Formats: sequence, C-alpha cells, structure tokens
Amino acid sequence: MTTQPAPANAVPGRAEQSLRRTLLSPGYLRLLLLCVLLGVPIALACFFFVGLQHELQHWVWTALPEAVGYDAPPWWWPLPALVLAGLILAPIVTRMPGGGGHLPVNGLGGAPVGPRALPGAVLAALATLPLGVVLGPEAPLMAVGSGLALLAVRRAGAAGDPKASAVLATAGSTAAISTILGGPVAAAVLLIEGAGLGGAQLVALLLPCLLASATGALVFTGFGQWTGLKIGALTLHDLPPGANPDAGDFLWGIPTAALIAVLITLGRELGRRTVSWTRERTAVRTVACATAVGVCVSAYALITGRSPAQAALSGQATLAELAAHPHAWSVGALVALVACKGLAWGIALGSLRGGPIFPAVLLGTATALACSGLPGFGTTPALALGISAAAAAVTGLPLASAVLAVLLMGGDAHDQMPLIVTGSVVAFIVAQVTRRTEPSADGGPGTKADGRPGAGPDTDGGPAAGTGR
Repeated sequence: MTTQPAPANAVPGRAEQSLRRTLLSPGYLRLLLLCVLLGVPIALACFFFVGLQHELQHWVWTALPEAVGYDAPPWWWPLPALVLAGLILAPIVTRMPGGGGHLPVNGLGGAPVGPRALPGAVLAALATLPLGVVLGPEAPLMAVGSGLALLAVRRAGAAGDPKASAVLATAGSTAAISTILGGPVAAAVLLIEGAGLGGAQLVALLLPCLLASATGALVFTGFGQWTGLKIGALTLHDLPPGANPDAGDFLWGIPTAALIAVLITLGRELGRRTVSWTRERTAVRTVACATAVGVCVSAYALITGRSPAQAALSGQATLAELAAHPHAWSVGALVALVACKGLAWGIALGSLRGGPIFPAVLLGTATALACSGLPGFGTTPALALGISAAAAAVTGLPLASAVLAVLLMGGDAHDQMPLIVTGSVVAFIVAQVTRRTEPSADGGPGTKADGRPGAGPDTDGGPAAGTGR
C-alpha cells in the first residue's frame, strides 16, 4: 500500500500552527531578544567566576606548595585544605539563604537559584571548590546563570509572568553550563533530554536557550583570548592514537560500562546516606564530611606516591592527563584513584556543594582505562566508553552523554561512535535497574534518584530546571 503525499496547500497541523503563532508573537520575539542581551552579562559573570575559581585552585595546589618549598603538594596537603573548606561551608549551609545551593546528590535538578540565594551559592563554590572539594563547577555555574536571569527579570518589572521567568531562568543556566560543556550544542542536547518536553513546547523553550548559550560561548571565547585567563573547561587536547573498535572492545566494553554504572550508583547511594546523616548537627557533620574527603584524597597520595591533586578537585585536569598519557598510570594507581576519589565523591555528594558530573566522568574514565589492558580492549575505545558511560550513569541522560563524549573525543569520535552510544545506553539501563526512585534528599516531592524530573507538575531537573514552575 502506498501513501499519497500531502497537497502543497494542505492546512498545517494544529501543533505547527501553534508553534508558528508562538514564534511570531511579539512577546516571544521580545523574549528571544532579551535572551541575547542577557547572554552577554551572564557569560561575563560566569567567565570571571570560573576564571577566579581556576586562579584560586592554582594558588592552593601549585603556587602555595612551591612557596613553602615543595615541588608538588605533599600527601597531607588535602587535610588542612578540606578542614578549612568544611569550616567555611558550615555557616553558609546553616545560616545563609539557599544553604549554598542544592545538594549535588540530586544531580542538576531542583528549582532555579533565585537572586536571594545566589550569594550563598557563589560563596560556597568560590570558597570551597578550590580547596579540593571533589565536585565540579557545573551546578554553581547554572546557579549564577539562573540567578542573574531572574534578577534581570525582576529589575525589568517582568516578574509577574511566571512562564517568561521560567524560560529566562532556564536560558540563563543553559548559557552558563554551555561554556564548560563544549558549547551550545551539548547544552541544547542536555536541555532536550533533561526537560522531558516535546513538540512545539520543546522548540519554544529550546530557541531562547540556544541563543543565550551561543552568545555566552562567544563571550567566553573572546574574553579568554583578550585576558589570558583560563577557565578550566572540560576539554581533552591530547588523545591516544585512534583505533577502530572491534569485537574485543565490545566484548569487554559492555561489562565495563555496566561496572562503571554500578560504581557511580554506589557513590550516589553513599551520598544519599550522607544527606540523612548530616540532617542533624549539620554544621559539625559538614566539617566532619569535608575532613573525611581530605582523608580519602591523602590516602590516594600515600598509596600511590602521586600528587593528591589528582584525586582532589573536580577532575578536569586529571582527565586531561589520563587522556594524554594513559600508559603513565599503572592499573594499581587507577584502581586507587577510583576507590579513593569515588569514596570522597560519594561523601561530598551528600554534604558539600558543587556539581556531580565532572568527578563522575573521571571515575568512569579511570575505571575503563584500568580495564583497557584486557585482551582486545584498546586504550582509545576505553577512554571513549568511560566518558559516555559515566556521564550517562550520573545524569540519566544517555543521548546528552554520548554527545559530550563525541565532543571530547574530537576527530577520534567518528570511529568510536558505536561504542560510545552502546556504552551510554548500557550504563543508563544498569543505573536505572540498580537505582531506586525516591523523593529528593532535601525533601522535594517527585524527584527521581538521578535528579531528573519525577511525576507531578512541580518537579524539574537537568538544565531545564524551573520550566515547570
């Protein structure tokens, strides 16, 4: 049976008509223009935020040890640094509005950070992440983006429109996170999958976010060249020689992806238990958790004789080291990195403040590279698989995770794409099977354990946080 094509003068469907009316409406056109205008100041704020964090991190882990006579941070260096981080964070969590931002164990979900809670989130990130907290900058960056967008809406007197405020908050957070995830394409895919929307509603939300993200990426690129500041974005400049994946890579890659998903899920479970433990005597136990993170990082340095900085921080620099020189790491060092950093990451998820994605990507990559010595399992396929599997396990977004791995792998991504997609899907399925659906750790209703939206109109997650509010 054949189908006849629709006549050229056929009346478009209702969804297409609705989308056209939305795109051509004066209010939506003003919204797009506002997103472009907001993208510049938000990107500037995020640029200097990440640049300052990077400079503070360099001072704590490079300049200061050299100033006191060490070529590299000694094994005990993380202990006073993390104790100080806990002492700084405790009053922020217990006394400042917003508690320093949402808990990282909830993924990137949660309501947008408003202007009132923004100072606490910024202070928590700038004061603790450079000290070695095993979390990433992505969640604080999204807080900066959404908070500044909502502040601009209030200053403009447009806060009475909740839908416009929600879209602008989402666009602001997406513009912010796009700067460290390889550009607007990765952020847009993250939005598509995380928002759980479809059809005209998705397009109407996606366009402002794309415009704001593209503007933000342009500002970041220009200011990086003009100022010379480094922002520490998640990039891999040097990779192992390319190799096409073969049967051995898939034979070992599939169980490795499942193993990565299990390890990430165990870390998330530790984070949820830490949340329960820190609900009482929060200030004291926050300091205790930060100290425990320092112990784990110091243990890595003692066990391996390597720098504790490799296990501390978000993991972007260590990931680049692994990608550039994978054979410089013994299997024992990789296993120690996964064990010590994984334990520290799980504790930090439920007690400290930051993003969960970057450390998880490093843990997955280290796990895959530790398995790359198996017969027929190549280093380059293991690297690609580790990135995609870990990202899918921690975010619950397999498509966005595959896109992130493709962007990071650069020219080698074309050959590795089947393995990247397979690893992402396997890790996602295993993580969903082994992960329980429950209320969010901070008491919010209907949020899944991976931080993605749950049932109910008041839930939100991923980069589209706030679209339902």
